[in-house]
Amino acid sequence: MTKREKCTFVLDTNVVLHDHQCLDHFQEHDVVVPITVLEELDSFKKGNDSINFSARSFIRQLDFLADEGLPPEGIPLGVGRGRLIVRHAQNGIQALDGIFTEDTPDHRILAVAAELQRQMPDENVVLISKDINLRMKALAVGLTAEDYITDKIDCPDDLYAGSALIEGVSEDAISALYEQPYSVDPELVSLEEEPTANQFYILRNGSRSALACQSPGDNLLHRVRKCRAFGIDPRNAEQAFALHALLDPEIQLVTLTGKAGTGKTLLALAASLELRKKYRQLYLARPVVPLSNRDMGFLPGDIQSKLDPYMHPLWDNLGVIKNKYVKESGEYKMVQDMIDSEKLIITPLAYIRGRSLNKVFFIVDEAQNLTPHEVKTIITRAGEGTKFIFTGDIYQIDTPYLDSRSNGLAYLVSRMKGQSIYAHVNLVRGERSKLAELASDIL
Repeated sequence: MTKREKCTFVLDTNVVLHDHQCLDHFQEHDVVVPITVLEELDSFKKGNDSINFSARSFIRQLDFLADEGLPPEGIPLGVGRGRLIVRHAQNGIQALDGIFTEDTPDHRILAVAAELQRQMPDENVVLISKDINLRMKALAVGLTAEDYITDKIDCPDDLYAGSALIEGVSEDAISALYEQPYSVDPELVSLEEEPTANQFYILRNGSRSALACQSPGDNLLHRVRKCRAFGIDPRNAEQAFALHALLDPEIQLVTLTGKAGTGKTLLALAASLELRKKYRQLYLARPVVPLSNRDMGFLPGDIQSKLDPYMHPLWDNLGVIKNKYVKESGEYKMVQDMIDSEKLIITPLAYIRGRSLNKVFFIVDEAQNLTPHEVKTIITRAGEGTKFIFTGDIYQIDTPYLDSRSNGLAYLVSRMKGQSIYAHVNLVRGERSKLAELASDIL
């Protein structure tokens, strides 16, 4: 958080579930955890999803801090830090002057903030919530409310794209990329900015052009060739860049962003099949986020039947690759054999907890629906020889407490830029169909 006048921050439950380490990010300010938050966390303790992990971790942290009790004045959080206070609204939702008649967890949290503001009229009391509607309610009753912005990026439109078009490149520079050793010094290209590790370029001079990538090893621009991966050919420059990064053994982390139909998942899956002999297992996983906020319970059948609809897009991409070959071919049968032997696994992301991630090619689809902490948790599980691919559209968020600035995929791109083992490509052109491209652009 940026430097500001001392405040008393009142936390909503969704902030804790978003980042269970949130208490570490309020600097010298006091933090109030309403008892209602603890009640809600109690219902999230059991389970294997990330929010269950967050609930348990936060409760353990409170238990450690409150080892000697919870005095009304609060517990010091450390040198130069504020205090942790756990409290309830003494008058319940009546502290809101009868504005709300329904006694809900949100209203009880609002009541805590309202009572604090009355008791400390000269203090800055701020409700922190990921819930836009709750923030609007707070503002409507005269309270200050803000989003939790610690892990938000500045502007999604300025997010690192991973590639750039450079016009007016000298003839000598382009010719050098087509002659051994197929590389050129960046100084001969006249780049507008200092090149970033593994950044891609379309270099153009009139009718001649070349694709290049900055190598962190020798700081030269090396030619990028359009290559095929298990029957899938790149259809544009960005797809060529994506396949280059996906197939490069030196790059251990790749992020692919772009709107629907740009080929993010298809390219990642094709690359995994192309590199199948180098990895113990190929994983294709995605978070289960029901559309329209409908819980899985409304779907009929057992747990596998409930999960199947969320995995269908991944199976569809695999079908596209399989259908590049006739059913009698060795490639078609090999893909099926990999599925049967669990060499290739398509699964909900929550199901990989506890799995060994050594020598695994791991694709995380729809990563924009993950929090920054969830992304960190996944990557820090990487063992020797594992490669992670995160794909998604940062503008297509399906969970109510994330947006284009706070989702884990955007956060990952903004923080990893420039690392020698990381590459990013933003895919721009839709290749699914003209209809899909038109719909993505104008609807």
